[in-house]
Amino acid sequence: MARASHFLGVTSKRRTLENTMKPGFRIAVLACVMMTGSIGQAAGLLQTVGSAAQSLRMVDHDVNVLINNGFARVEVTQRFSNSGADKLEAVYRFPLPRGASLSEMRILSGENAISGEVLAKEQAQAAYASEKQQGRDAGLASEESGRELEFRVAHIEPRKDVTVSFVYYQPVAVDTGIGRFVYPLQEGGTDDGTPGFWNFNDRVENSFSVNLKLKSAWPVDSMRAPGLESLARVEHADPYHWTLKSEQKGGSLNRDFVVYYRLADNLPGRVEVIPYRASASGDGTFMMVVTPGEDLQPLPSGSDFVFVLDVSGSMQAKLPILLKGVSQALGRMSGQDRFRVVVFNDRSREVVPWTAATPDNVQQALSTLGSLATSGGTNLYAGLETALHELDISRTTSLILVTDGVANTGIVDPKSFAELVKKVDLRLFGFVMGNNANWPLVSLIAEASGGFYAGVSNDDDIVGQILLARSKLTSQAMHNVQLDLSGGGVHDVTGGTPKIYRGQQVVLFGRYNQPGKTKMTLKARVGGQDKTYTTEFDLPVSDLRNPELERLWALAQVEETQRRMHSGQIGKDEGKALIRRLGVDNQIVTSETSMVVMQEDAFQARGIDRRNARRVATEQKAQAAASLPAQGSLPPPSHRVDAKQPAFGLRAPSLGGGGAAGPWGLIGLVLLVALRLLRRQPRV
Repeated sequence: MARASHFLGVTSKRRTLENTMKPGFRIAVLACVMMTGSIGQAAGLLQTVGSAAQSLRMVDHDVNVLINNGFARVEVTQRFSNSGADKLEAVYRFPLPRGASLSEMRILSGENAISGEVLAKEQAQAAYASEKQQGRDAGLASEESGRELEFRVAHIEPRKDVTVSFVYYQPVAVDTGIGRFVYPLQEGGTDDGTPGFWNFNDRVENSFSVNLKLKSAWPVDSMRAPGLESLARVEHADPYHWTLKSEQKGGSLNRDFVVYYRLADNLPGRVEVIPYRASASGDGTFMMVVTPGEDLQPLPSGSDFVFVLDVSGSMQAKLPILLKGVSQALGRMSGQDRFRVVVFNDRSREVVPWTAATPDNVQQALSTLGSLATSGGTNLYAGLETALHELDISRTTSLILVTDGVANTGIVDPKSFAELVKKVDLRLFGFVMGNNANWPLVSLIAEASGGFYAGVSNDDDIVGQILLARSKLTSQAMHNVQLDLSGGGVHDVTGGTPKIYRGQQVVLFGRYNQPGKTKMTLKARVGGQDKTYTTEFDLPVSDLRNPELERLWALAQVEETQRRMHSGQIGKDEGKALIRRLGVDNQIVTSETSMVVMQEDAFQARGIDRRNARRVATEQKAQAAASLPAQGSLPPPSHRVDAKQPAFGLRAPSLGGGGAAGPWGLIGLVLLVALRLLRRQPRV
C-alpha cells in the first residue's frame, strides 16, 4: 500500500513521532508511462499503532483557488480538534506541486493568530524547538523529500481547536489549448512499511470544500473536474470568468482534485509578458509565456517504438495490465512501423528484437511477452541503457518506459542518467504519475535529452492526457531552440528548452533593470529548415499588480541550481549556499530554508526581520486591487505584447488534428483501465 501524501503525525507531550516514512529513491525518466504501485492513501490523521494519542481529528478542509495571469494562488485552511487530555504536536505532510512556492503559514488558536518567516533551515528549526520547549504556540514548515512540505504545529491544547492555513503560488501552463490545475491529495508512491505501523484516518468530519475562480484574458469554452461531475458546480458569468465549487460533507480525502479548462479555438500564436517592478530604483521581475503558432506538420508514417518494461518484483500486480496495454498498442501499428521490447529487473535484456509490425510478428511478440514473470529489484539505468542500443537515426523513434519508478539497483546517480540520454536523439514523452515524483531529477533528464514530461494525477483524465501526447509524438518538433532577450537590462533568466513540441508553451522567469524596449528572438530548426521568430515589447518602469512573481522567479532559480548540482556543473556547497540565499531573500521554503511561525515577541527577541510579513501585505494589497470584476464585465486585461508585431503568423495549436494516433490512444485506454482496476482493489 502506498503511504499517505498528506499525513498528520500526532505526538503527546511525552513522546515525539519522528518522520519514519521518508520516500525511497524514486526516479521518473524520459518517455515514461509511470504506473503507481497502488492508489495512495488520502490526506488525513496518522498515529503509530498502539499510541494513546488518537484524539486529534480533522474537522474542516477548505481550499480557495484563483487562477489568473498564468499562475494560481492556492489557500488551504484546515481546522483540527483535540478531544483528548494531553497537548498534542501535529505533523502534516503536503506534496507541494511542481513549480509551486509556499508564501504563507498561519496558525489561529483561540484569539491568538501567528504567522511565519523564512530562515535558514537550522535557524528555523532551533527557534521552533525553543518555542515548543517553552510551551508557546509555534509552527514550522520545511521541505522534506523532493517537494514535500512538512508542517508542524507545536501545541494543540486539550479539548481545543486550532486552524492552520497556508498559501502557495504556482504557474499554470496551457498545453494545446488545455489548462490544467491539480490540488494534490494522494502521494501515489510505494511504501510497503505503512500498514501495521500507522493508524490512518482520512476522514473530514464536517466538510471538504474547493472554491476555484478562473480569470482568463482569452475566452474559455468549458471547464470540468474529471470524476467529480456530481460534486462540482461549474458556472461562468462570461467566457472570461468561470467558477467551480464543490463541497463534500463528512467525506474522505482519498483523491486528487483535478480541473481542466479549454481555451477557445483559433487563438493566435503569441508572446505574453507579466511584469512586476515596485520602484524605479530596483530590479523588476517578469514571467514570459511563449505560445508558438501551428508551424509543426504531421510526420509521415513509419516510426520506431522501443518498449521498456519493468518486470521487477514490485510490478507483480501490474504486469497483466501492462502486457495488455502493450498488446493493444502493438495491434494498432501499421506494417511500416517497427517495434522492439526490452525488460528489466536486477538486469536488463532484449526479449523482442527490432521487428516490423505485421500481424504475424505482433502475435509472435505477444506470445513471448505472455511468458514474462516478475522478480528482483529495479535496475532502471540498465533498462534504459539496453533500450538505447541499435537505434536507426534515419527513422523517428519513441521510447516508451513502463515502470513504478522505484530505482533501487545498479546506477542511481542523476548525472549518469543525464550523460546516458545525451548520447541519442529520441522523441520522448513521460507520464509522471503521483505527487511525489523526483522533479529535480526529471527536469535534469528531460533537459539533457531535449525531451519533455507531464505530471499526471491518479485521478486525472488519462485519455485526455494521451490525446495531448499523441499530437506531439506524431508532429514535427522545433529543434535546437534558442530564445534570446536583448535590451531592458534583462538578466538571470530561467527556463527554456532545446525542443518545443506541438502545443507546448515555453515559460521563462527573469529580472530586468532598464525599463523600455526589449527584443525577443526565437530561433529553431523545423522540418530541416532554420526559422526565426521575433517581436519587440516594453518592460515598464513600474507595475505593482503581480508581486508574487518574485517568489516564482526565485523558485525557478532554485530548481535551476538543483539541476546544475545534479549534473556536476557546480559543487554541493556552492549550490546549497545559493539556494539558502534565494530562499531567505525571497522568503520561499527550499531544501535549505524553513518557515517558522511564532508570536511577535519571539521574532523581536531573536532580532528576526519580518520580511515575509511585509511581502504578504504587498501581495494582499495587489490581490484586493485585482479582485474579480462584477458579472458581465469586460475580460481581464491581456498580457500579450506582440499584437502589433506578431512573432508567429499562425494560430496556436488545438486538439483538432495533429497526425495519426499511432499506439498512444490505446496506451491511454489501458492506463485508464489500470487505474480503474486499482481503485476497485480493497484497502489493506
